[in-house]
Amino acid sequence: MDLIKPFIEHFVYPMMEVRRGNKIRLHLDELSQIGALPPSLLMRIQREKLAKLLHHCFESVPAYAPYSELDSEVDDDPYAVLQKLPVLLKPEYAKNRDSYFADGVTAEQCIRNTTGGSTAEPLVFYIDRRTVEYYEAARWRGLAKWGITPGSRSCMLWGSPIEMEKQKQKKYFLKEKYLKNRIAFPAYDIAPEKMSEYVKKINKYKPEYFYGYASVYYEFARLMKENGLKFTFKPKCAVSTAETLYDFQRKLISEVFGCPTVNEYGARDAGILAYECPEGHMHVTAENAVIEIVDPVTGAPCKNGEQGDMLITDLNNFSAPRLRYRVGDVGAISFPTENCKCSSGLPILMKLDGRVDDMFVGADGHLIHGHIFNHISKMMDVVVKFQITQTSRTAAHLLIVPRDGVAQEKNEEFAARIRDALPGIEVTHEYVSDIPAPKSGKFRYAIRAFEL
Repeated sequence: MDLIKPFIEHFVYPMMEVRRGNKIRLHLDELSQIGALPPSLLMRIQREKLAKLLHHCFESVPAYAPYSELDSEVDDDPYAVLQKLPVLLKPEYAKNRDSYFADGVTAEQCIRNTTGGSTAEPLVFYIDRRTVEYYEAARWRGLAKWGITPGSRSCMLWGSPIEMEKQKQKKYFLKEKYLKNRIAFPAYDIAPEKMSEYVKKINKYKPEYFYGYASVYYEFARLMKENGLKFTFKPKCAVSTAETLYDFQRKLISEVFGCPTVNEYGARDAGILAYECPEGHMHVTAENAVIEIVDPVTGAPCKNGEQGDMLITDLNNFSAPRLRYRVGDVGAISFPTENCKCSSGLPILMKLDGRVDDMFVGADGHLIHGHIFNHISKMMDVVVKFQITQTSRTAAHLLIVPRDGVAQEKNEEFAARIRDALPGIEVTHEYVSDIPAPKSGKFRYAIRAFEL
């Protein structure tokens, strides 16, 4: 019997609400009610929140003071006003971070956070407590569709505290287990020889759900299958986050874990932006953020359902707001006219095709999505792992971890097909014993290492 779950839900959360003014459960109730409204009413609420934020930015945020003449147009059409503002790129924000604090707000009054920095220097940014609580509420609303509550026992295939003294690490894991009801396995160091030990520990723990990176789930599931290992319980779901979840990964994870694989879309610097429901729809957290879809080259707005670069405007962070923030992902959004069968009236993220810098640039300037390399890998099934990095418009480098027993000419054929997918680009390749994931635990197959 899990005694920690009721302890968290009936003691820890109420205590946080009394002692620290925590409002996660209050916001969860709010989002649950709003999310069930018809789409037209939902978007009216988003419009009102956007108008309020824009007024605040023009009046109180130095970075947006130069655009204050637009303030008079906000009430007529806040979306049109938003589109008149420049796209906020990460280097621009990093260079002028202090100008994004609202008048009277200091860094010390906010929560400091950083992006993972998997391909570049981590970005330091600031959010307020209210924003964090809305992020958490959005996550729990998404999980509720799968029968998960804040105290539900979980197992994370995730990063672990890396550069910590042993005493601090022990304290961290105790806090995770008894205040959050979860255990974690290090995403960046799954050892094949320890798989039986891992699975035995998980079977003993019996989590209600899993939470982790798609690439780590896939590797974990692959090793379980190869070693004939199985779970002796039935989890409610395996939540995939922080990476693109590919179909081939979802298929194996669901098969081996014996449960649905659920897609969560979010970013450390943008919060929980969409959650997959049991009907298979990725519902956008429209009450928390405006997501614009624009052409990655021209910046022009895309049509409804058309794929493009995603710009995020957080509707809750009044302390250090970022308007039209380029999060670096590619997607498409559909705005339904009626509620989903899951009861949600929220917009639907139709496509989520990874990062903008997963898109390579051909010699003639056309864009080539990194998905093509995964298709080649899946179709040939001759390598254990690969990673291709485009370093310039004319050069790319391919790392290959060959599969045991596969003939060398097959590996060379794999490299040749990757090269054929990038006409006009010189692709060099080398064979390596492994391609380690960064300390964040996120592994990327395709990386464009320069700006468009």
